[in-house]
Amino acid sequence: METRVHEIADGVYRLSTFVPDVSPEGFTFNQFLIDADEPMLFHCGQRMLFPAVSAAVGKVMPVERLRWIGFGHVEADESGSMNQWLAAAPKATVVHGVLACDVSLNDLADRPPRPLADGEVLDLGGKRMRWLDTPHVPHGWEAGCFYEETAGTFFCGDLLTHVGDPSPLTSDDVLGAAVAADEMFGAMSLAPGSGAMLRRLAELAPRTLALMHGSSFAGDGAGALRGLADYCDSRRLA
Repeated sequence: METRVHEIADGVYRLSTFVPDVSPEGFTFNQFLIDADEPMLFHCGQRMLFPAVSAAVGKVMPVERLRWIGFGHVEADESGSMNQWLAAAPKATVVHGVLACDVSLNDLADRPPRPLADGEVLDLGGKRMRWLDTPHVPHGWEAGCFYEETAGTFFCGDLLTHVGDPSPLTSDDVLGAAVAADEMFGAMSLAPGSGAMLRRLAELAPRTLALMHGSSFAGDGAGALRGLADYCDSRRLA
């Protein structure tokens, strides 16, 4: 499998691997490399993807330069290769919310992780990554997201997931494709506070949405997140 590299925002690289066997239209697994004084990888990918994804990182910079490794929640496609990355980048540290560290990562990670409180900023030097706790949104008690404050890039994790092998970056509607994918997979948690949480995220007014599955989006990120909030509310109340 080939992992393709595209810069979707200043210093933010989408590393995308298309897997045709997932869904009738196939599925992309995307990681994001944030190039800064202390570079960060957001999403690790499954263990089987490590050779391809690490080779893609190597096209941008030496893997051993990585300083931080993050992801939205503990799941194979987000954290499966975590310890392979730690071995390849001796100075790297896993970073996540306090809950994920307490529940899982203090035990799973080969080196102690760095816990972040809700709203805490990790300064990468040239990039500022703000951690946001989002329990059960899109799923997982320990779920969270990062917002890069200098360029307005929101790292969505599984939010707005859609299928196929679309363009790396689009300004077209992603909400409709995301709703269709969720109606296929049923992956979104529909907790009482899901809509309110998504509207809180929309207040960031991100200019770029870095999606783990599907195209990244440039445009009215707040509108896309509010639309997803409306969808969650409608499903929960149906």
